Amino acid sequence: MAFPEHFLWGGATAANQLEGAYLEGGKGLSIADVMTCGGKSRFKVDLPAIKPEYQKFLSKMRYVTFEKDGQDGACIAFKQNTYPDHGTPKIVEGEYYPNHEAIDFYHHYKEDIALMAEMGFKAYRMSIAWSRIYPNGDDDAPNEEGLAFYDRVFDELLKYGIEPIVTLSHYEMPLALSMKYQGFANRKLVDIFYKYCATVFERYAGKVKYWLTFNEINSIIHSSYVNAGVFANDRQLSEYASYHQMLASAKVCQLAHEKYPHFKIGCMISSSIPYAYTCKPEDNLEALKSYDLRVNYYSDTMVRGYLPEYKIKDLERRGIKLPIMEEDRAILEKGTVDFISISYYQTSIAAASDDGLKMAEGNMIRHIANPHLKTSEWGWSIDPVGLRYTLNYLYDRYHKPIMIVENGLGAFDTLNEDKTVHDAYRISYLQEHLSEVKKAIEIDGVDVMGYTSWGCIDLVSCSSGQMSKRYGFVYVDRDDDGNGTLARYPKDSFYWYQHIIETNGEEL
Repeated sequence: MAFPEHFLWGGATAANQLEGAYLEGGKGLSIADVMTCGGKSRFKVDLPAIKPEYQKFLSKMRYVTFEKDGQDGACIAFKQNTYPDHGTPKIVEGEYYPNHEAIDFYHHYKEDIALMAEMGFKAYRMSIAWSRIYPNGDDDAPNEEGLAFYDRVFDELLKYGIEPIVTLSHYEMPLALSMKYQGFANRKLVDIFYKYCATVFERYAGKVKYWLTFNEINSIIHSSYVNAGVFANDRQLSEYASYHQMLASAKVCQLAHEKYPHFKIGCMISSSIPYAYTCKPEDNLEALKSYDLRVNYYSDTMVRGYLPEYKIKDLERRGIKLPIMEEDRAILEKGTVDFISISYYQTSIAAASDDGLKMAEGNMIRHIANPHLKTSEWGWSIDPVGLRYTLNYLYDRYHKPIMIVENGLGAFDTLNEDKTVHDAYRISYLQEHLSEVKKAIEIDGVDVMGYTSWGCIDLVSCSSGQMSKRYGFVYVDRDDDGNGTLARYPKDSFYWYQHIIETNGEEL
């Protein structure tokens, strides 16, 4: 059989995108709690240098609201070059923040986990909201109400035989850490994160085996705030933050390996392979170097245990010197991960020069268009074969087990009068991608541990804040304005995925 007998079939979500209850149970504000819904803010962000065709996608991206010099304002969360100088993120009266209630998993978790069990999930990749455990991040003691909530969630999962896969930091750092320290740009965050991880490791050691340290750690190239709590348009601070995150990940891995040998710790990388635009040597070199700096730097450091030479040279050219201390080398060497996890949504094109080339315009991305690929309603290229290519590339480079923890199609869904959703487009997307995963395992010999589709139930979109950008197997009655009953309705893809899991992927 192509898929291993104990393959981890399931789905994935993030706490800040589905839990809601943003101030219940002793929770503090997170960096996500000041992020709006795309197109719903009363603020306008001036983008005079952006072409009109790209602006229509940027208008659907969510903002971070802030105060500067006594005035309220907003910037694009995933466009660091729009961040203000010396602004302070805050909740602004009159703005809509979809994360505050989201789909209210906090009160619906039993119902939602029962639906996962009905689909036959073997695993559920989720995150812990750091600000539920330490409301301000640097509190002396953890919040017992927050710890107890995740006890209940894990117990419910284990009741159905569903393995929790837990992300420790998934775009939901306590807001106070961003405001007080500039997030991970400050080395103090390494120990603060370590303390948080030590707390949840000890609490859930008997319930959770699989852990991921930082979600899409390389996404800092798009957003230093969402990724690492750095609210500043400053490349040097972003590089400091990335380094401190990888150092923190290594310390946490070392703790797990020494104290909890049954744990498996993974890194999590946003993987988007760039193809060379032509067979020109210059285009191929550009593809290689761009992937090194956008992806490999992060996985090389966390899997191999040292900073790669190509990154050191890049920093030298930029005049940036990382705040490396004497003991750091040993920490990185000893704190390597056990497996690699990835998000995979699209591929890109690289060329030595993009002058005169057609560009792909979408929310979060702008790169050279690939004429051989279709795109989603949000402008993301759809490339199933690219997933097989990516799995082969990573396994050849590291020879570590790989888990696909995000892959899915964001689309507009229609809830019919009989409460059904006919999402054949989603089934087609997932079927094509899983067929390539099967080939990677069966033909290429790649060790793939599991597949958790993003997001298994409709939730707030990370990039746009919209509910209308739906990924789930379960439709949630909620719209972009926060209206709806929050009722849950299985889509056609729910029953399709149920059969895929039941047959262990043999009847794709």
